[in-house]
Amino acid sequence: MGSLKKVFLSGTCVAVLAASAAAQGKPPIFNESAAHKQERMQWWADARFGMFIHWGLYSLAARHEWVKHNEHMTNEEYQKYFELYNPDYFDPRKWAAEARAAGMRYAVLTTKHHDGFCLFDSKYTDYKATNTPARRDLVREYVDAFRAQGLKIGFYYSLLDWHHPDYTMDDVHPLVQTDTSQANYDRLNKGRDMAKYRQYLRDQITELLTNYGKIDVLWLDWTWNKGDKRGKHAEDWDAVELIKMVRKLQPGIIINNRLGLDDYPDGGDFVTPEQVSTKTLEKYKGKTWETCQTFSGSWGYYRDETSWKTHRQLLDLLITSVANGGNLILNVGPTARGEFDYRATGALDSLSYWMHANSKSIYDCTYAPGSFTQPEGTKLTYNPAAKRLYVHLYQFMAGGTLTLPGYAGKIKYAQLLNDESEILYTTEGSDVVLKMPKARPPYEIPVIELMLK
Repeated sequence: MGSLKKVFLSGTCVAVLAASAAAQGKPPIFNESAAHKQERMQWWADARFGMFIHWGLYSLAARHEWVKHNEHMTNEEYQKYFELYNPDYFDPRKWAAEARAAGMRYAVLTTKHHDGFCLFDSKYTDYKATNTPARRDLVREYVDAFRAQGLKIGFYYSLLDWHHPDYTMDDVHPLVQTDTSQANYDRLNKGRDMAKYRQYLRDQITELLTNYGKIDVLWLDWTWNKGDKRGKHAEDWDAVELIKMVRKLQPGIIINNRLGLDDYPDGGDFVTPEQVSTKTLEKYKGKTWETCQTFSGSWGYYRDETSWKTHRQLLDLLITSVANGGNLILNVGPTARGEFDYRATGALDSLSYWMHANSKSIYDCTYAPGSFTQPEGTKLTYNPAAKRLYVHLYQFMAGGTLTLPGYAGKIKYAQLLNDESEILYTTEGSDVVLKMPKARPPYEIPVIELMLK
């Protein structure tokens, strides 16, 4: 994932800023009907909540997943992490249990991040987990564990590769420092052959989509904006042929939109706003999207970081995503020993508590119809199949009232979602006035369920 402001603006979130692909005028890559696409993606839209897992050699450095870039490390300097990588506490069954308890319904693991290190046993490189002291195909164990918990399986794969000898230097490569002259780029790229790397990329993605059974999500990362001279673009990946290959190998797979194919109406299945505030999510309403977010400020394990989100902030991300018709994928960066950081575990536990009582307001839900006004201090989600409207109470006045403007004649029953206890109400003109319980429910953001006529 991207980390620096420069990267965020110029490359990683190109998908976020891109205009509607259909407006660009290029013909579709695939002959897929709207009905078939909806059927293919229905489980994902219903799930709403997933787990991202960023894990690799950078967990030993414990100071950001971009440590190789940030500290301009050579392959030789970074090699010490490869030689020491041995996650003795790695047990993906625990990870899967925690994800499921927190209410997550799918997961995406970094099979290869920008540093080029592979968690899987690829036959196309020696730079892989099976050649470290770990001696294990960690992707295989992840797939088996998460599948056993009933979670959908996703793979993240970095299109970038700071280790491969044929990957050409660009403006975020660790070896590009202060000298950004064309002469320096030419010097650094002498002897490198992007065509060979492109074949390597295709071979590895083929392995991932062939050797591990059904894969539900492929999360490719990332492509620069077209105007960036020293970035990577769709042509560098031969992106059209790559996405065709992916869909041929896994016809039912869902693919994100970071291949740089925004000119095509089907160059990606969903857009990916990264680390954006909840205030910006409303502009994605009506699109198919997933916001990727971290518990803290980095994706990989960062020992000394203190910018961890509160339980309320995490709930707000989840609720606001669904209230605008999108998904939230929330990242965990395990330690070098293969465990979730204690702060991440605490956050997952708090989400587990809330989701146990209130997940009906998340699963199978989307934004409310325009005929329902959002009362002040609340956010609304809506289950169209069940005809249920969910009022998330960001403010709670024990023993007070909550006015639902214009709701008269639209409601047949109201209850607290966590215990299904009745909420009494009266009709005053066109409004419905709910009588709040005398005691606040034991949840950071309580939820009222309205059964609609």
